[in-house]
Amino acid sequence: MKILLTGHKGFIGSNMLLALKDHTVTTFEWGEDYPDIKGLDWVIHMGANSSTTETDVEKMMHQNYDFSVWLLHECVKHNVNLQYSSSASVYGLKKEFTEDSPVDPRTPYAWTKYLFERYANQLPKNIIVQGFRYFNVYGNGQDHKIGNASPHHTFKQQAINDKVIKLFNCQVHPARDFVPVEYVVDTHLKFTNIKESGIWNIGTGTATSFYSIACEIAEKYNAKIDYIPIPNVLKNSYQIYTCADTTKLQKTLKENNFE
Repeated sequence: MKILLTGHKGFIGSNMLLALKDHTVTTFEWGEDYPDIKGLDWVIHMGANSSTTETDVEKMMHQNYDFSVWLLHECVKHNVNLQYSSSASVYGLKKEFTEDSPVDPRTPYAWTKYLFERYANQLPKNIIVQGFRYFNVYGNGQDHKIGNASPHHTFKQQAINDKVIKLFNCQVHPARDFVPVEYVVDTHLKFTNIKESGIWNIGTGTATSFYSIACEIAEKYNAKIDYIPIPNVLKNSYQIYTCADTTKLQKTLKENNFE
């Protein structure tokens, strides 16, 4: 297949690029001239400003929403199918995590993801458009991320460098659905063979506490655990709990003979 991959220098995008080695791939990274879509089979759109603490709304809208809308229109114009990355951050502080559950975006990042989902869903189109709400992705390739890496990566670096792992001081231990990056990449690849548009959660369906991850890493690297206050910038948006409902994802994969 001929594929355009955006965000190939990022964490998930770099893993996606490796998995596409048997295909003809062109890439796009923010700051380059906008890509040519003609003649492609798929666009896999993983590029975004992924900072959940960015407060510059105009910047986030320009990089995450405006460009995604342009890309979608180009795909429609040239009859190219589109996959795009969304985020479980659209659920905000809600406790239900099905694709048709109410959303509660709390940050500029989350809003740009939800607004593009909504736009893509409403736009009349002659192509396949697949959106994926990633839960907390972890794995290799996060060394470039500052302040926004998975706890697996962050805690490991803290344990190695400082011998102290820092957890937020919450009334309950936060727990999230942590999904390996390999699973995310594999799901994208499978869906290039699925002729269906929509939005799907990508997660494991299991929530794991930050504390349990910290304890495992602390024991391995002989580090201790300390508690710090939640930064003010996160107080109104920090997700204490997430757990993907993967019913729709598993149903779609099964119906298309992916199990």
